[in-house]
Amino acid sequence: MKPIQVGLLGIGVVGSGTFNVLQRNQEEIKRRAGRGIEITMVADLNVARAKELVGPGVTVVSDARAVIANPDIDIVIELIGGYGIAKTLVLEAIAAGKHVVTANKALLAVHGTEIFAAASQKGVMVAFEAAVAGGIPIIKALREGLTANRIQWIAGIINGTTNFILSEMRDKGLDFAVVLKEAQRLGYAEADPTFDIEGVDAAHKATIMSAIAFGIPVQFDKAYVEGITKLGAADIKYAEQLGYRIKLLGITKRTPGGIELRVHPSLIPAKRLIANVEGAMNAVVVQGDAVGTTLYYGKGAGSEPTASAVIADLVDITRLHTADSAQRVPHLAFQPNAMSDLTVLPMSQVVTSYYLRLRVADETGVLARVTGILAEAGISIDAVLQREADEIGQDNAGQPQVPQTDVIILTHDCVEAKMNAAMALMQALPSVLQPITRIRKEELA
Repeated sequence: MKPIQVGLLGIGVVGSGTFNVLQRNQEEIKRRAGRGIEITMVADLNVARAKELVGPGVTVVSDARAVIANPDIDIVIELIGGYGIAKTLVLEAIAAGKHVVTANKALLAVHGTEIFAAASQKGVMVAFEAAVAGGIPIIKALREGLTANRIQWIAGIINGTTNFILSEMRDKGLDFAVVLKEAQRLGYAEADPTFDIEGVDAAHKATIMSAIAFGIPVQFDKAYVEGITKLGAADIKYAEQLGYRIKLLGITKRTPGGIELRVHPSLIPAKRLIANVEGAMNAVVVQGDAVGTTLYYGKGAGSEPTASAVIADLVDITRLHTADSAQRVPHLAFQPNAMSDLTVLPMSQVVTSYYLRLRVADETGVLARVTGILAEAGISIDAVLQREADEIGQDNAGQPQVPQTDVIILTHDCVEAKMNAAMALMQALPSVLQPITRIRKEELA
């Protein structure tokens, strides 16, 4: 049978990895797919470099639309990234009757509903395994492997940059800014790391997983997003002393009131497997009613790990290329006419437990006032840790300063709106000297 022909838009890190792995393992891939898969056309602005990477026999152009217009191309791989031209090209490829493979989580998290609807109408597939957690086959697990389950929750370390930073902060006792510079020097963080360190990248991925797990439209605009920039070495140290590790988690959860969709730093018990995922690695925990807890671990980025996921999508499309579109796995696991309208809850309605660190004046009655505010708000305390006071120093006028100390409080579950109100009252106390650090706590039991 004639090989299926693929056009590649963008031959950067992932694109070159995809081309190389497909070339290296083509016989193995052909045996699995039932026919050959060949990248026969590449579009990249740097034509000379692209020609060096692919060699003779592959047509290289600077205009991506030339790939889409080629009637011999069956599948278009979009590896350009971003929300702009990538969206236009994906929709044009669909309109031209091409199947699409993409690693673009930002595009799908924001515009997925429109893209999937266009693909369904045209009878083509949009595959996106590489969009979440790189080489870990989490999309296939959620869409197919766990299809018998009512998914209860998902929690994932789905950004390698932030996990590397947090691992280094814990191992070396350094503050965030110092470790970020080192991560940039080593190539783990971009020159502009905003999407990673502010949690946006993880929120894109969590949005996609949430849609597949619960059969809801992709709704990135309703995700709560908080990054790691405000974490200090002290919080990492205190968490360790209390038996916890701090990780940036993407969490989506089914509750009686609706769906939680949130990304933020979380305290996780150190005994949990996911708490021990270090460096730039990714891991996703899925809780299903039938299967229980499952864990997926591996490289979440990189040339060949991500290429592994891209090529898996190529194989899937090749197998189903001639199948009736109604018999294919739906883009978001549920049939398009059976999607749910479950509400994505605002963060103020989320129920979780908390770690609070207060920098306070070491004087009589401070702890009583703080715990009194929590008690009046109906927030139950799990544990309190008060550190020894700092040595008394002098101010600029030579007068003794009031000694200071850290008070760490762990709470039981409460609704976030209550905690917000209580924190505002605690922050207003004259004896609370710095902004309160609040980190949510997830037992993942």
